[in-house]
Amino acid sequence: MVQESAKQRYFIIEGNIGAGKSTFLKILKKYLNIQAVVEPHEQWQNIGDGENLLEKFYMDPKRWAYTFQSYAFVSRVMNQQAHARINPYAVQVLERSVFSDRYCFAENAYELGYMNALEWKLYQEWFSWLVDTYMAQPAGFIYLKTKPEICYERLQKRSRHEEATVSLDYITKLHDKHERWLIAKEGISPALKDVPVLALDCDLEFEGDRAQQEQHVQDVGAFLMQHIPGDIHRSPISPISV
Repeated sequence: MVQESAKQRYFIIEGNIGAGKSTFLKILKKYLNIQAVVEPHEQWQNIGDGENLLEKFYMDPKRWAYTFQSYAFVSRVMNQQAHARINPYAVQVLERSVFSDRYCFAENAYELGYMNALEWKLYQEWFSWLVDTYMAQPAGFIYLKTKPEICYERLQKRSRHEEATVSLDYITKLHDKHERWLIAKEGISPALKDVPVLALDCDLEFEGDRAQQEQHVQDVGAFLMQHIPGDIHRSPISPISV
């Protein structure tokens, strides 16, 4: 069972495909005393005898959407739990979560016809039960708010072969889903409506921009300190003060 330790809180970086979540998490880890937990991409790309479930989903979403979303949930929880057991910090920051799986990707898959009505019903039932029973409440969401066109440009630039079939229309639909549940807080469970959200404008490229990085780190550092009981401290290597 995944339980929230009295001395440990977790926050989640959310954002569209191509928003820069992995890069953003690396930047936070450099300047803040946090445990950074990346999305289990490698686990999805190499299952059993080298099966690439992520690639299968993108190549044939109607066949693999339910399978992929089911495994995405399980692998995320396993990944978080394994890291939490060895976390030396008060704060754990995750790259995406089971919540964006549910309210963005799985729901979008159903609406696009990639999941049928029965699969969607089954997914919602076991998702609700598992989250209510086994998942601790996140302390906050950090939303990398980025225009769909910019996400699409970044996706094309990084050129992951699994994402070759991802269209701007698909990215736009996911953007709308993120806005609906993180900003408008529509169609989500009542418990999630009380979880604070820090929305950051990430249209500007921040990977090589020191000023952008400093501003984002300051904003996130202040957000963490506001929503945990004083256990977040600046790393000695950081020249940035919050």
